[in-house]
Amino acid sequence: MANLFEQNRTYVLGDPELEIIGDRNKLAQYRHKGMGPAYYKLGRKIIYHGADLNAWAEANRVDPDGDHS
Repeated sequence: MANLFEQNRTYVLGDPELEIIGDRNKLAQYRHKGMGPAYYKLGRKIIYHGADLNAWAEANRVDPDGDHS
């Protein structure tokens, strides 16, 4: 599994690295629908952990040959 994000880093809304997943509105839609990466909500601040982002990306990996491992 290739890591798109630094495993031990925390990311907050506005970090440019999160743009690979989507803009602030897309991330808000994911949170509202319960279909995005795991996150922490501390007060009004949303925090993503790199390991959670990588796990979510891997779970959404599509292999055109049909091998989803």
